[in-house]
Amino acid sequence: MNASTLETPTHTLNADADELRKFSELAHRWWDPGSEFKPLHEINPLRLEWINARATLPGKRVLDVGCGGGILSESMARLGAQVTGIDLSDKALAVAELHSIECDVKNLHYEKIAAEDLARREPASFDVVTCMEMLEHVPNASQTVRACAALVKPGGRIFFSTLNRNAKSYLFAVIGAEYLLRMLPKGTHDYAKFITPAELTRHCRTAGLNVDEMTGLHHDPLSQRYWLAPNLDVNYMIATTRTEI
Repeated sequence: MNASTLETPTHTLNADADELRKFSELAHRWWDPGSEFKPLHEINPLRLEWINARATLPGKRVLDVGCGGGILSESMARLGAQVTGIDLSDKALAVAELHSIECDVKNLHYEKIAAEDLARREPASFDVVTCMEMLEHVPNASQTVRACAALVKPGGRIFFSTLNRNAKSYLFAVIGAEYLLRMLPKGTHDYAKFITPAELTRHCRTAGLNVDEMTGLHHDPLSQRYWLAPNLDVNYMIATTRTEI
């Protein structure tokens, strides 16, 4: 690995104004388990358990990149992690902050800042970084991966989740979830931004991360049951470790 692999990324605001506007308009509904964010509430116990089993969150300094309204951030703080949640949506962060105050959640801090900017300010500062359901919403996924790699300590863990790009994922995540079942608002996802496991693996290795494990997140719309299994065809999560230097 050459020395430049883990350098802090060059500054470019890696955000889509339309994506920020879309999620900001829905921010007030983030903590309503029957709202457009219902799927996030339902998958959160699965992803939290999966992350904690691999990173042992209590006592760790954790960064949640693209935290939105704070569903994952708050649940990690409740486990005893020292959590910082970052996002670029003022409205989502305001909702996250208010909910944490109302629920008296400790060990939790929110900030409006891009991952790339935080990586310049606090490089190699976190034991664990999570970046869940975000990569498919930014213009440059590899840039976000590099920023996450720059933020975690050597030997630290980084977790990503995103959507695969193939016909099945288009059918399930776009046509099914947005148009037929109406689980998500129309236009939530841009299929062109979906990322194959091979592409994400390449981004991770280029950023100096070892890819340790991948798992698929599956959903049965009839039973409303979610579970993890090896198939990565639609939603998937990846666990990585920053190379020791």
